[in-house]
Amino acid sequence: MKKLLKHYLPTHESLARNRWLAPFGNTLFHPRLWHLNRHSVAGAVAVGLFCGLIPGPFQMPSAACCCMLLRVNLPLALLTTLYTNPLTIVPLYLLAFSIGAWIIGGEVGQFIAPPALADQGLLAWAHSLGDWMAHLGQPLVIGLIALAAGLAMTGYLLTRLAWRTYLVRSWRQRRLKRKKSS
Repeated sequence: MKKLLKHYLPTHESLARNRWLAPFGNTLFHPRLWHLNRHSVAGAVAVGLFCGLIPGPFQMPSAACCCMLLRVNLPLALLTTLYTNPLTIVPLYLLAFSIGAWIIGGEVGQFIAPPALADQGLLAWAHSLGDWMAHLGQPLVIGLIALAAGLAMTGYLLTRLAWRTYLVRSWRQRRLKRKKSS
């Protein structure tokens, strides 16, 4: 598992040579942010799944901050945030709205589509978008937090389970090789 992840993730040294990342060297290049073990990988998956539901361009910066605080694998957390993309974000937000409405209980109203930019100017669209977000408000926010927490816990537990399964399987194979060679 570790070899597979190391193959796809950038190396610590290649990032340390990057001139854009050099100012953050003391914090960003802490060894625990780049180490691959079952704790850092599971934590990184959880951070990436949680921060992936943060709106807009704040997903990766928030994942990076969480990785620095929790000392989990940074590249894997950033990679995991990419599960939200233009194809998946709408269904995820609809699910979050439904979860939030269920948690709040009572009559919340229907989910309405966001306003289209083509129908109006940029300033009018921004105002319409603000009204649309205020309409969704509480159910969406509560649903996003609940969905993000649920995805993070599930991702953490499944990663730990997959890592453990891989280890047990490799131990058994090693034991069988020893028995055959004896």
